[in-house]
Amino acid sequence: MSIGAVARRVRAYGGQFLLLAALAAVTLALIAGVPRLVNGRTEAGLQSFLRSQPATVRDVTYATDTIFNAGNGTSLMEAFAADLPRLQDEMPPPVRALVDQRWFTAETDPGRLTGPDLAARNLLVDLGLRSMPGVAEAGRLTGGRWPDPTATAEDPVEIALAAEVAGKLNLRVGSKLTLAGPQSATPEGAPDPVRALVVGVFEPRDRAGGFWDGLPQALRVIEPIGDAQPFVALGVVDPATLDRLSADGWGLRFAWRYRMGASGIHAVDADRLIGDVDRMGRQAQGRAFTQGLDIPLRQFQDQVASVRTVLAVSATGALGALAGLVILAAGLTVRRRRTEFTLLRARGGAALVGARRSLSESLLVLLPAAGAGFALGNLAPGPAAESASAAAVAATLLIVLALPLATLALPTGVAQRRDLVTMRPSARRITMEAGLVLLAVIGVLLLRRRGLVPGVVDPLLVSVPVLLAVAAAVLTIRLYPWPLRLLGRLAARTRGSVAFLGSARGARAVVTTPLVVVVLAVASAAFCGVVAAGVEASRDRVAARQVPADGLIRGERLAPDTGAELARLPGVRRASPFLQEAGQRLATDEDGTDLRVGEVSVLLVNGPELDALVRDADVPVGVPDALLGSGDAGPLPAVVSPAVAADLAAAGRDGSAFVGVQGQRYEFRVAARADSFPLLRGETTRFVVLPWQQLPRRTTDVTPTGFLVAGDRLDVSELRRVGNEGQRRFARGGTIVGREQPLDVEVTTWTQARRQVGEGGVNAVLGFGFTAGAVVGTALGLLAVAFVVLAGARARGQALSQLRTLGLSRGQSRGLLLVELGPLVGVAVVTGAVVGALLPLLLNPVLGLSAFTGGAPVEVAFEPRLVVGVVVLGAVALGFAIVVEALNNRRTRLGEALRLGEES
Repeated sequence: MSIGAVARRVRAYGGQFLLLAALAAVTLALIAGVPRLVNGRTEAGLQSFLRSQPATVRDVTYATDTIFNAGNGTSLMEAFAADLPRLQDEMPPPVRALVDQRWFTAETDPGRLTGPDLAARNLLVDLGLRSMPGVAEAGRLTGGRWPDPTATAEDPVEIALAAEVAGKLNLRVGSKLTLAGPQSATPEGAPDPVRALVVGVFEPRDRAGGFWDGLPQALRVIEPIGDAQPFVALGVVDPATLDRLSADGWGLRFAWRYRMGASGIHAVDADRLIGDVDRMGRQAQGRAFTQGLDIPLRQFQDQVASVRTVLAVSATGALGALAGLVILAAGLTVRRRRTEFTLLRARGGAALVGARRSLSESLLVLLPAAGAGFALGNLAPGPAAESASAAAVAATLLIVLALPLATLALPTGVAQRRDLVTMRPSARRITMEAGLVLLAVIGVLLLRRRGLVPGVVDPLLVSVPVLLAVAAAVLTIRLYPWPLRLLGRLAARTRGSVAFLGSARGARAVVTTPLVVVVLAVASAAFCGVVAAGVEASRDRVAARQVPADGLIRGERLAPDTGAELARLPGVRRASPFLQEAGQRLATDEDGTDLRVGEVSVLLVNGPELDALVRDADVPVGVPDALLGSGDAGPLPAVVSPAVAADLAAAGRDGSAFVGVQGQRYEFRVAARADSFPLLRGETTRFVVLPWQQLPRRTTDVTPTGFLVAGDRLDVSELRRVGNEGQRRFARGGTIVGREQPLDVEVTTWTQARRQVGEGGVNAVLGFGFTAGAVVGTALGLLAVAFVVLAGARARGQALSQLRTLGLSRGQSRGLLLVELGPLVGVAVVTGAVVGALLPLLLNPVLGLSAFTGGAPVEVAFEPRLVVGVVVLGAVALGFAIVVEALNNRRTRLGEALRLGEES
């Protein structure tokens, strides 16, 4: 068979082959391009996620216990400093390549520090000495000099202190001190005290730089945790000083810290990197090994596993619709050439003659088209998927074989007038369709019972949505002709012919495969839309739980009049106070007799004000009725968590118990239970919420720790200013004036909280998947509608030609087309939308969508916008069908349909 003859046949049927080539190119472009786009967004999401984490999580640290000099003249500092490059060389190659910075430190245990400047303020201080190579480059002296490496054992130990440390400890350049040896567990006991001298005060050049991230930090003082406890600080000394002290019996601890660069960590290598870091911990050879890199990587991998599951469901629907379109295009092509293949058989050709012709044509047209589509898809940004090549080969093979297989399946006998009789399905077909519906139901039950393996593209998971869509399409095919037949009987009694003829033709239409493709494509688009809406609504609820208003000001204690100051700010309509205290104990009486249950977090809110505020801010938060009362005698009505309610019920105190709030105890009773409450962290499982407006009068009123505000265009800087002023007024006006300036208040708007929930990680991948799935599903649905039209175009053209000769007007012919195609297109679109809306409800327990909402469950519910989308899509699809039919009629010229039709 010559290539020239094949090329001439391809040219003769250029339209059909062009359609097949376009489908092949689109399919291969999606197979190659979409994984690249997903991988690229996953890579960007990982980089964004790692940069949003503290830089210290990328640190890998080796450390030793306290080591004492053996007295053999060896320099411990030189010996252990040499391990900094050696430990890096021993790392697995992927981890070693990621090391961006590295540091070596040596330090002593803290010893008691005394001196005149400390005694002037009666300060109890323990000081450790640390050697930090490179400190002169990372710090800037504000006074004095750096310790002298040439100092002798007769000289005092020269120390440099951070400016913040020196200021808090009342030390300065020239302060003379005495440092006692640490109480190390050695047979000789503690070493003798040494004289010390502060020779320099410094500030960090870059406080956020990794050089200063070692623990404990050298830049600040560790506050005492109780009465009669010392301040703990670190001083910087020269390495030679530590060597001299170790020779005198001081113990030294060493640490080697390596920071991994975020830009070098790739999503495809995350699993291997986690395994390498775990192996490093097992091979630490007696050193303490600490790292936090695996925690964010595992969190990210969990999100990737969930998004891979969701995208697999969406992609399977799109690929299934594309496969159906290829089958439809191949069937349409061979039906147009039915006479040719029948003539070949009549002239004595074998059964495979037509298939060989079709195969040669497919190889000439579809193979290059598939290659071009694959090359085009590979131009998409992002790394290629490992399985993309294998999937492309399989898809190309199936596409190339679609045309010859359709040729083999084409009956070559005399065509029957399928448009004039009601086609009755055979018993075999009825059995197959019933089995398909039963298989879809069993698949759903098995999937919900068995669950899902995270991160694995489960064959059952990806096949169940397709089975459900196909089963729904089969049921629709069997059911929708019955209402049309009833409509036809009613239309037969009317005077017009359009409604009767259109409903009669619509009831007899046999378009099984096109209808299945329409349902599958629309279901895929609807699934993406419904899941996206459910995730967005859940993120709104998470943000509202964090900030149940337009803005949140949280601090230590704020003056009560801060609320009035906030209300006077431009854009602020309402302000309501709240009080939150953690770590409170429940008691049986006002004297504080411990109930001997776990600690609770206490939250006080003004119920009526909070209810009015959340309504004004229009956030999805409800205030329990128990907190809305005006106040009665007796215990306060409280909303408690289930764990607290169970403890109180077990102790018989659910009707009366006491809890402390800012040094006072209030009696409460369990009035309602709630799994969570706004303003509390999601992991808080033990809490008591009390109504502020019902608190009994006391000599000392409770003081708010924050305020909620409702308003428009809030100025965060102004909210912070008013909150800080409120903190300062309380600090100055209290009975005990704080010795330190309180930290700035934390200001968060609902918009900021919502952005934090919806950004970072693989949320961009999920958004891309939903958008692409909805767009591709809609486009494929419209294309399938075109095939629905083309499947019956020949028969409709003949009928319209005959009716036009009998006096049917042009307007009536368009009405006839509308009546015939309207029910079919409408039923297909509605069926696909219903299937797409039901899929999230059926699959929600196994999709793992909570990974995209900070752990909060995703509630997939009826989406009202889906109804609008269905109506719009149905109207567009019907208009598209009419346009396709009009273009086809213009191309085939209805006047010639009677002469060209086989039966006419």
